[in-house]
Amino acid sequence: MTQKQSVVIIGGGPAGLTAAWELVKDGGSEQYDVTVLEATREFGGISRTVKHDGNRMDIGGHRFFSKDDRIMDWWKDVLPLQGAPSYDDKKLHREHDMEPGGPDPEIEDKVMLKRHRVSRIYWNRHFLDYPISLSANTLKAMGFKLTMVAGFSYLKSMVHKLPETNLENFYINRFGRKLYSMFFEGYTEKLWGRHPSEISADWGAQRVKGLSIMGVLKNAFQKLLPKKRDNSEVETSLIEEFWYPKLGPGQLWETVESNCEAAGVKVITDANVVEIRQKDGKIASVVYEDSEGNRTEMAADDFISSMPVKDLVNAVDASDHPAPKDMTEIANGLPYRDFVTVGLLVKHLRLTNTTDIPTLGNPPIVPDCWIYVQDPGYKVGRLQIFNNWSPYLVKDVDNTVWIGLEYFCEEGDSFWNMTDEEATKFAIQELTRMQVINGPQDVLDSHRERVKKAYPAYFDTYDRMPELVDYLDSFGNLYCVGRNGQHRYNNMDHSMATAIEAVKDIKSGETSKDNVWSVNTDKSYHEEK
Repeated sequence: MTQKQSVVIIGGGPAGLTAAWELVKDGGSEQYDVTVLEATREFGGISRTVKHDGNRMDIGGHRFFSKDDRIMDWWKDVLPLQGAPSYDDKKLHREHDMEPGGPDPEIEDKVMLKRHRVSRIYWNRHFLDYPISLSANTLKAMGFKLTMVAGFSYLKSMVHKLPETNLENFYINRFGRKLYSMFFEGYTEKLWGRHPSEISADWGAQRVKGLSIMGVLKNAFQKLLPKKRDNSEVETSLIEEFWYPKLGPGQLWETVESNCEAAGVKVITDANVVEIRQKDGKIASVVYEDSEGNRTEMAADDFISSMPVKDLVNAVDASDHPAPKDMTEIANGLPYRDFVTVGLLVKHLRLTNTTDIPTLGNPPIVPDCWIYVQDPGYKVGRLQIFNNWSPYLVKDVDNTVWIGLEYFCEEGDSFWNMTDEEATKFAIQELTRMQVINGPQDVLDSHRERVKKAYPAYFDTYDRMPELVDYLDSFGNLYCVGRNGQHRYNNMDHSMATAIEAVKDIKSGETSKDNVWSVNTDKSYHEEK
């Protein structure tokens, strides 16, 4: 009997669990001895589902859509797609009519639902289409004069292209200076804490690749045609349907973790990797620490890491053979943006449904999944209405609205350090000023969730990332995957794809890791934050 090839995977998020399953599925456990080390006691990372008093919260919102067929098939194999009535038939915005008091027991739990994507922008006390469109509603909200200024500004940007040396110029080239100043400048600074002129254009190239005024116009025209387009033909920021796990994104990753353990993967939670030990130019072992401070060393043949690059480099033989000083300097200079969600359970919203999409509740609520707050007068960046992601995220979906207010901040800043009570009070005040709710009297319950290193950022030492990639790749048996593992603002499907490529290299013995790092760099696909 041949000895198994041992693989240690750092992180139980989408990338780590994808790698684990790719190694052991279809009998792979006969060849690979796989261990997953997860620092917390939950799975899914930022794609987990937070449970609070019978209600469920999606951290950041996760649309299950990819232009990579491997990923779509992968998801379908884990949670089958639940058949759903068309959104054009005026039926309720859910899979089946539900009796008062809870979900229809006929629908199995482990399914994906088909959702209709509706998102809008809150700006100057108006709700506009998202991404910004040239609809009658948008033009009315802007007024004739402002519309003309924006139009001529856009025409100028078509003739006079700016060098795309930063994110500001990237946006101006696609929307014109006026629309950029109205809808992108303030929101981007709110999101990243930096002016767009200080941020690399790589961020725009990755997050809004094909989106522009011409793209919006093209999409609007094609929607008028009788032939229905497949999502693969639509710019990602403009897709209108996606899949969604019935009980939130964490349901999928909890299922994957369970499948992995059943197939022989050893999963260790509360295992925070604090040291990476090397020998003969390769990674020899990792040391992890539990919540009580106990340390355990684990050797393996190969290592797949989804831990933040900053932490990974600092953990490399922290005492005996630390990473070179210049590599540590780059790693420590890589910036992140942290994230706070304040969930509010409210009796009802003041907003009215002005679309033709039927919705839940009595009276019915607006159909939005997200509302982007691009008005600089508010700190909140985005509102999530969980009822519309899945009715099963809300305990009493017919009589309450479960809404999430998303705030972008820095770990340790004044907003991050607010108490739960202070953050909740602040969120209620903002929602009241926006005229989304009447006031504190409408709020039944709340929950505040903080997420560290939610968004890898593209400034400071980021432009030296290629040097760090070369250093990390010099360890032939180390594979960096996922959003934080590569310090790249990947979506969930891209994080999964990096893991699939890493496993492919391990199985084939391929020494180059270019395929792992090149996921989501072809400028053909991505979406907005």
